[in-house]
Amino acid sequence: MRSFSNLWFWIALAVMWSTASHWVLGVPYDMVLRARRFGGDAVNDMEDLVRINVGRLLYIGRMSGLWLAGLTCFMLTGLALLGFVYWVEFAQALFLLFAPMTLVGLLSLNTARLIQDEAASGEVLYKRLFRHRIFVQLIGMVSIFVTAMWGMYTNLALGQFGF
Repeated sequence: MRSFSNLWFWIALAVMWSTASHWVLGVPYDMVLRARRFGGDAVNDMEDLVRINVGRLLYIGRMSGLWLAGLTCFMLTGLALLGFVYWVEFAQALFLLFAPMTLVGLLSLNTARLIQDEAASGEVLYKRLFRHRIFVQLIGMVSIFVTAMWGMYTNLALGQFGF
């Protein structure tokens, strides 16, 4: 169960962050750019998709937010204990994948709430989605850096034999 020396872990990390930064609140970012450049039906399609996904996220947050928060905290605490107290490398890898994505989930809920409260459309909506994407990319950059540093430390400290 060596994760940090496995190529598939690093591919999964790259795909996860690439996907997270491309799909802004469930809307592909190229659709946002196309709507901003060309207008017309592209704007209507993008705003409809944002409205649908914002409603969906906020509904899930209202209906089962407490249960999801409790389950997420339980899972992250379990992974952190297994990974960094009992030194299970697979749990470390999962924690380093899921903890930052939890932040992205919270950021998405906050952005969805702001879009709904403002009834954002047009330039305000573009700006809100752009800012959300930048924050997701910043979280991803820090996450990839921390994961790479921890993975290198683990590979160098444990050597080829592990525990």
